[in-house]
Amino acid sequence: MSATVKVHGMDGTLVEPDWPPLMLAEVRALLTHFPTLGEPIEILSTSPRPLSAAGVVSTSSGRIFIKRHHRTVRDAEGLVEEHRFLAHLLAHGASVPRVFSSTTGQTAIEIGDWTYEVHETPTGVDLYEDAISWTPFLTAVHAHSAGQALARLHLAAEGFAAPARKPQPLVASFTIFAAKDPNVELERYLAARPSLASNAAVRVNCKQALQLLAPFHAQLFPLLPSLPPLWTHNDLHASNLFWSDFTDNAQATAIIDFGLADRTNAVHDLANAIERNIVEWLVLVADPAHPDDVPIHLDHLHALLDGYESVRPLAAEEAAALAPMTALCHAEFALSEAEYFLAVLHSKENAAMAYDGWLVGHTRWFRSAAGRKLLHAVESWAATHAPQKVGKP
Repeated sequence: MSATVKVHGMDGTLVEPDWPPLMLAEVRALLTHFPTLGEPIEILSTSPRPLSAAGVVSTSSGRIFIKRHHRTVRDAEGLVEEHRFLAHLLAHGASVPRVFSSTTGQTAIEIGDWTYEVHETPTGVDLYEDAISWTPFLTAVHAHSAGQALARLHLAAEGFAAPARKPQPLVASFTIFAAKDPNVELERYLAARPSLASNAAVRVNCKQALQLLAPFHAQLFPLLPSLPPLWTHNDLHASNLFWSDFTDNAQATAIIDFGLADRTNAVHDLANAIERNIVEWLVLVADPAHPDDVPIHLDHLHALLDGYESVRPLAAEEAAALAPMTALCHAEFALSEAEYFLAVLHSKENAAMAYDGWLVGHTRWFRSAAGRKLLHAVESWAATHAPQKVGKP
């Protein structure tokens, strides 16, 4: 493994990768399944994202993007779920990368312990290539364009009727708080994930999170019938977009990385975009004793929402659901990330950051003065849509 390869750690620092970086010899072996893509010449860049190994590769036919997963994280069946969604999006005009098929028609290739996928490189530039997740947009113009891109994606996603994904690590599903009784649905969620179900600390933290989130669920539940199911991205942060240029006025040109995609709803996806980009969570990691010091970017919030609605205006009930959904949307991904650390990497320390720091810590923050300020800003924006009257937490 090259000593120069670093990836983003849980606290935002650069750390050694959990997975070995792509090597030219393995890329050459992989591309024998894709002869039209040419011979690999050089690995031009290595992704700093920590949950897989990926990079841009120069070949005799151009540039491609290759991503390698451990099969315990994504087997071929799990990747094909994402690829079918991407194919639908492309067919309906969304700006997303094409996934290449092998000579036998496969888009997910299993070799040994690994599963590979090969994508075209999107139009545009990777403006946020080095940005850590949960860090803000550089400008409100970027936030506005990201909102437009997400809305266009939702319009393209309509009609994709695949069922929800099978249980697997690192998927941002929405089942626990979509149920009338989250406690019952949580038990079902845990039962499908033995590494979580058997962990006493996970169960303690889940109980705390459910108690803290109960008022938000009570606010959301009456509105759920008005949120039609939709396959969604669930991880729209600035670094999962390509951009027109490197300026403050750059426009989003493509959405990438559909690893967290699942059948949720448009409000869940928009709430995730707020949660990912508007709150500087790494400040909370560094100083959890002072939640009110965590910066929130309300100018970017309003730009994101205005951009979204310039393409796909929200119905009144969708707007009313956005604030409670923003407080709830992180829960299942936090648990899914904990499963990844417990079942795949066997890292109790990182798992604790997921189920304690992310699940409970972020939940508790939404009950702080800073969290209430963010949710009040979303509620005030939603009030312009004449939302239904529901109880507030």
